[in-house]
Amino acid sequence: QVQLVESGGGSVQPGGSLRLSCAASGIIFNFYNMAWYRQGSGNARELVASITNVTTSGGIKYADDVKGRFTISRDNAKGMVTLQMSSLKLDDTAVYYCNAENVFNGLEFWGQGTQVTVSS
Repeated sequence: QVQLVESGGGSVQPGGSLRLSCAASGIIFNFYNMAWYRQGSGNARELVASITNVTTSGGIKYADDVKGRFTISRDNAKGMVTLQMSSLKLDDTAVYYCNAENVFNGLEFWGQGTQVTVSS
């Protein structure tokens, strides 16, 4: 059974930091590109950051509005992907989802989401 379990969400003041983690099980982690998406209230789900698997370029991409503030990383030995978020803004408030995409067949899996609330 495939599971992506997110943790690390919570409430923080503007300018604060949070670290999200996603633990994957039931998949060959090295076969998957990993990503973080978010969905704010009334908004569509959007890509925040992505990182390719070890067998490809190891490329990392960020949404324009998080560049320089968020950092995505992965630990293939532990089957984990993290999102370090700094200088958080009110607009970063959303449910954050972990995503895994198989590099060979495109099969995707999603975590259950973790709430991040930025408020003063």
